[in-house]
Amino acid sequence: MSNITLFDASLPGVLHDEIDEDTKALAGSGVGAMRRLSIKGGVFREMLGSKEYRTSEERYINVVVVRVAEHNARQYYPGAYVEGQAAAPVCWSSDGQKPDTDVREKQSSTCAACPQHVKGSGQGESRACRYQRRIAVVLESEIERREVYQLICPATSVFGDGERNKMPLQKYGQHLANHTTPITKIVTEVRFDTNSTQPKLTFKATRPLTDSEYATVKGLRDSPEAVKAVQLNAAQAEGIGAKAKTAWVQLPLFAEEEPESPPPEAKPVKAAAKKPVETEVATDEPKKAPSKKPAPEPKLADLVGEWDD
Repeated sequence: MSNITLFDASLPGVLHDEIDEDTKALAGSGVGAMRRLSIKGGVFREMLGSKEYRTSEERYINVVVVRVAEHNARQYYPGAYVEGQAAAPVCWSSDGQKPDTDVREKQSSTCAACPQHVKGSGQGESRACRYQRRIAVVLESEIERREVYQLICPATSVFGDGERNKMPLQKYGQHLANHTTPITKIVTEVRFDTNSTQPKLTFKATRPLTDSEYATVKGLRDSPEAVKAVQLNAAQAEGIGAKAKTAWVQLPLFAEEEPESPPPEAKPVKAAAKKPVETEVATDEPKKAPSKKPAPEPKLADLVGEWDD
């Protein structure tokens, strides 16, 4: 039996049941570590805990979003970034509004009034406390393997206007909502913005999932791996041991500025709200002459045609 056949996750039977105690003993501490997609250095890196095991030379990667964190989170690290070192943040917020209850060194009772949120508190004119959004994804080429990865999108990959087919995450979500297209039912291209001096991601829809693919993705949404991937667990989520929690080290700061105040969360567009939907779509597509009759609601088939442009 070849290695490819042996490790095919679609094989029937008991081969791919939970790992037994003997295998765990041989594997050591790496068992159960979170899979992550790192964008360090402008390169897509597949990580298992803190270990890098595969990189991609491509400027983009195709994924299917399984789950998205409910809110934009925030994290604050003091000091300067040291290459190769990592530690938990001093203060953090899962909802971007106030520090989590388990934060020992709260910088303020609310994020809006925090001195680390003030412009200039970070590098240059930036803010020391940074936004981020966590999403759980599977690779398009490996959907059937059911391996969930955590992808942490920094603020510059979340906010802003972007361009057609090169949108930041929040704008991308609004675009899909305007087309009544669930993000979990399509393949999303995640691409590095080559015009940015720091790792910055853009997002674009490429194709709808097949029924079989969607059934797999839907089944992963509430899996322990997907739930853990979108949670802000300041120490464990970064693969940091207990001894490292006191060695505060700043993560890389991005030169691009963040919004002046916490931006509004993207909300689903209601079917009855015709005018706002048409206005939003017009920002991403060529303007059309006004018509006396309301334009028909865009359908998934129309969006697929748009992706091919």
